[in-house]
Order: sequence, then C-alpha cells, then structure tokens
Amino acid sequence: MLEKFMDNYKILIIIPIIIAILSVTVIAFNGIDEGIELKGGSIAILRMNEPINSSVLENQIKTSLNNQGINVQEVDVVSNRDLDVTVQMGTEINSTVFESAIGDKANITSYNSIGPVLSEEAMSQIYWAMGFAFLFMSITVFFIFREFIPSISIIIAAIFDITIAIAGMSLFHIPLSIASVGALLMLIGYSVDTDILLTTRILKRKEGTVVQRAKEAMKTGMTMTITAISTMIILYVVTIILIPEASTLSDIAAVLLFGLLADVLNTWFMNLGILRWYVEGRQ
Repeated sequence: MLEKFMDNYKILIIIPIIIAILSVTVIAFNGIDEGIELKGGSIAILRMNEPINSSVLENQIKTSLNNQGINVQEVDVVSNRDLDVTVQMGTEINSTVFESAIGDKANITSYNSIGPVLSEEAMSQIYWAMGFAFLFMSITVFFIFREFIPSISIIIAAIFDITIAIAGMSLFHIPLSIASVGALLMLIGYSVDTDILLTTRILKRKEGTVVQRAKEAMKTGMTMTITAISTMIILYVVTIILIPEASTLSDIAAVLLFGLLADVLNTWFMNLGILRWYVEGRQ
C-alpha cells in the first residue's frame, strides 16, 4: 500500500491542500461561534423545582427579562439533565435581575457574568498564545533540521491541522472558548510530534530506502494516532451520554478528534510526499 502511495505521492500531496482550502472557505462563510468568556454574557447553573422543557424555559427567561426592560436576544439552555439546568445568555445581566426572572421555579446554584472588557482581554490572550506557540514551534523545528523544505513542511502541516479543526468547530457549532483553544494548542504539539517523527526517520537515518524508512515511521506514528483518536471518541461518547453537563470535555474531545483525523492526511499524504520529493531532488 505504501509503495503505491509513494508512486503517486505528487498527486496525493494535493488532497490535504484542497481540504485546507475548503476549510478556510467554511470558516469564512459559516463563521465561528464564540463562548461566553470570549464574547461576553452570563451563564447560570440552576436546580429546577420540577423538570422543564428547554425551549419553554428559554422563552420564559427571555420574556421575563424583556418585561423588565432588558433586551436579550440570545438565551440558550446548553444542558438539561434531570433537575440540573445550565443557561447561557448573550447579554451581561445582574444576578439579582436574573433571580427575579427565574422566580420560584428554581434555585441558582452558580452564576457568572462576563462583560465586554474581560471578553476582549481573553480574546487578546488567545491571539498571543497561538502566536507564541507557532513562533517557538517554528524556531524549534528550524533548529532541529536546519533545512528549509522539511522544516516549512512541518509548519504547514501544523497550520493545516489547526485550520481543519477550526472548520470542524464551525460546521458543528462548537464554540471557540478557553477550553477549545487549549485543545488547539495541544493539537499543535501533537502535529509537530508526528511530523518530526517522520522527518527524522526519513532524513536522519540512512539504512534502507525512503519507502522502508517511511513504513517504519508510519507503524509508530499511526499507532500513536489511532490510540489518541480512540481515546477521544470514548471521551466524547461518555460525556455526551453519561455526563452531558460536562460540555467542556466533549468540546475538547471533538476539537482534538477533528485535528487528529486531519493530521493523518497532512502527515502521511502531504508531508511524506514532500519529503520523498525533497530527498529525490537532493540526490
């Protein structure tokens, strides 16, 4: 199988590039949802006195707040299990006002309101975190290999992994939040790990042919990737079915799952093909 791939590597390099372009298109047209901590708003955890339908509760809260002169366009019940309910609102609302809107239907277990200043600060920190992650990743990669083509290939693969993962978030409406950004940062590390494994085996080792060295790298790399993908699938299923209120964990699992699947294409199609092309040209 790998020999057939290596015979058509120039064609297969194009597949991840096309998927990355489609991902950018999806992000541009579909946008990315933002979590409360990034766009501002309020989130409340309630203990209901009796079970209630999510849409009914959303309408009741919105109507009650509008009657108090507070224009709230977005009220979402993000978790409703037994009597425990989590409500998100796209407007910063005082806890006393919200308590009056709920009345005697529930007790407020937890309440958090985030204003636009804090949300802008959080977004700024995310930009800095992503920027520094790519900067130090690039410096490390160039320091290790000191060859432009293999180094830039690793960096492009990481960028494609992140782009495809964000496109998955856009399609499935997974909000950009502190937790999902943490997953994206972890994804950068994992992407670089598999690509450095491949590049080291191809360039640093001299025994065997390029195909033989690639096959050994693929055995190790795919074992790591399949294990990680299986773990994320289990985590996602468990949180969705057994603990739906742990939406943060399911979001992290989904983001990592998108990125890990993308990494299979970007590492073993694009990066491996570029390395084969580079090695042949150098020889």
